[in-house]
Amino acid sequence: MAFRDYGRFDGISLAKLVAAGDVSAAELLDEAITRAERANPALNAIVYQDYERARATAAAALPQGAFTGVPFLLKDITLQCAGTPTRQGARFWPATPADHDSYLMARFRNAGLVAFGKTNVPEFGLVPTTEGKLYGAAHNPWDLSLSPGGSSGGSAAAVTAGIVPLAHANDGGGSIRIPASCCGLVGLKPTRGRVSAGPDMPDNVDGLAIELVVSRSVRDTAAALDAAAGNEPGDPYSAPPAPASFRSAAEAAPRPLRIAFTSHRLDGTIVAPDCVAAVEHAAHLCQSLGHAVEEAAPQIPLELYDQAFTDLWCSHLASMIDFLARITGQTPGPDKLEGLTLAYYARGKSVSAARYIQSKIILGRISRGVARFHQRYDLWLTPTLGEPPWKLGRFDPDRTDLAAAMAEFGAYVPFAPLQNVTGQPAINLPLFWTAAGIPIGVQFVGAFGDELTLLQLATQLERAAPWAERYNGIAL
Repeated sequence: MAFRDYGRFDGISLAKLVAAGDVSAAELLDEAITRAERANPALNAIVYQDYERARATAAAALPQGAFTGVPFLLKDITLQCAGTPTRQGARFWPATPADHDSYLMARFRNAGLVAFGKTNVPEFGLVPTTEGKLYGAAHNPWDLSLSPGGSSGGSAAAVTAGIVPLAHANDGGGSIRIPASCCGLVGLKPTRGRVSAGPDMPDNVDGLAIELVVSRSVRDTAAALDAAAGNEPGDPYSAPPAPASFRSAAEAAPRPLRIAFTSHRLDGTIVAPDCVAAVEHAAHLCQSLGHAVEEAAPQIPLELYDQAFTDLWCSHLASMIDFLARITGQTPGPDKLEGLTLAYYARGKSVSAARYIQSKIILGRISRGVARFHQRYDLWLTPTLGEPPWKLGRFDPDRTDLAAAMAEFGAYVPFAPLQNVTGQPAINLPLFWTAAGIPIGVQFVGAFGDELTLLQLATQLERAAPWAERYNGIAL
């Protein structure tokens, strides 16, 4: 194998080369590390190096899975990897190595992935950009002055730059789909309950958040879902049954679908022209493939929705910070927490148990209304973001006006948090680029439990309008 071609291969292709004996896992890892050392000074995508343990793993007998021998990176939020710290991007979180693997980490290992580092995130993953005081800003490979999105921005930047073909990510308000849009990647948020949050938590942020990857190909995403999906003893709920293999089933063409689309925010305001153009391009492409497309959107009581979602998120953050304060003896304050985090924390501390339960009921009612919308439409097509990727520096981590920050974030990410509330699967696809060569993603939302239709349509769209060659133009 010519290593200069490493970046042209997705994870499945690299694993096939390893299986055929054309290259070893150790050689792939060395190439990934070489690329990381070359690109990371410009990107600041990787914030923790675990090279020597990874080299020992790659040199040993690896489990036989879909990604045997493929280099991999882990996001510095939630997932526990024995022997490495997970700090949530926060100075408040001690740099203590985990003494165990999360169930998901064990599944990644069983798939044959070789993890060699952790990727950059904002503090506690709270914002749609990757700019924080602990690690500094991550940069978008398409334009280093731009954000790669958040909170999985470091993972997305590393994949886009060709350091790894796929990387771990998670999503509690769009944190897989936002950076996938900013960086031109495939980013699937699975159905609630599809991936276990154990053994440390029954679920993640009361079911709002879930884990998977960002990748450059639909089949890598489908294979990663095969690897990650499944329940473990003690999980509080499960997703509807999955096919025997998402990757295999996704190769089949989807049936003719009923697709609703919207190109404006749910409050009626207009998104940026490039985001409108991206949705219109995707809608026309779907029509050309035989799907029925019409303009429609679910009706959402936005004021109730915004307040209830914020209540849940802020309450969980406050609980986490208070737990850390108790076990570490630290006091939450501006010396250890960013100003916006403290504003989220204060909001969370103000939420009573009764109001928390009321907010859950509100979000449950909204979820039922959206479910009725999907009885008419198989999929819903939206912009992933309300505008192109932000310039770095636009976000101030020490701003304390929470209402103003949330309004700005809501305008930038007008659709993605809704699927965290409803638990539905949703996928970002890189089908459109601006005249300046910056990716603008579109989001397809599926009915609860129906990742398969999303993946089948995504495969069909990838074949009709392939995006893989675009990554070859990035030179770092």
